[in-house]
Amino acid sequence: MIFRQFFEQKSSTYTYLLADEITLDALLIDPVLDDIEQYATLLSDLDLNLRYALDTHVHADHITALGELRERYGCMTMMGQQSAAQCVSENFREGQTITVGSLNIEVIYTPGHTDDSYSFYVPQLNSVFTGDTLLIRGTGRTDFQNGDSNQQYQSLFEKLLKLPSATRVFPAHDYKGWHESTIAEERQHNPRLQVNSVEEYVTLMANLDLPNPAQMDVAVPANQNCGMTKS
Repeated sequence: MIFRQFFEQKSSTYTYLLADEITLDALLIDPVLDDIEQYATLLSDLDLNLRYALDTHVHADHITALGELRERYGCMTMMGQQSAAQCVSENFREGQTITVGSLNIEVIYTPGHTDDSYSFYVPQLNSVFTGDTLLIRGTGRTDFQNGDSNQQYQSLFEKLLKLPSATRVFPAHDYKGWHESTIAEERQHNPRLQVNSVEEYVTLMANLDLPNPAQMDVAVPANQNCGMTKS
């Protein structure tokens, strides 16, 4: 199996490439338009066939490369069935498995940061790709795009944190230089997970007082059109 992690500096976004080294079929998670030439170079260098491009949710801090990747490679673009984006090839849903060669990507609905937030569990990698739901030593904010702290608590404590302790955690963003974590590490060391009730978590999230993402007014409508300027 082939696995690569990309980092887009302006929005501190991680993009992940997964591929089957036998069939050379590949998938990208949370691709950023500004970094599309990096993806193109690696796909070409490794002779990979891009089959899928997925967004964990409609991002507010960068413009997605989903539309441009579909134009270039004819890949299937996908977001969750709750997404307001009407531009994707297909929507995924809770419990679905996306197959790329021998890889099985299990779809987990993890709302809270937004109402269309999903995570992807890949048993062969012993890894979960958590979007903005679970960050390294943090969790995604819940104060816009139909976010809900109560829902996020359930997504965290009833779904993601019930994965095996050694599961590697790969988020969509990091702002401190972390590249990965594990479920066990986050259970023990993530300050936002050291709560005793959903009420405590809701209160914690309500008092973050964070500024809106700089690109939010541009990024959200653009991403609802898969990052393309025209339909």
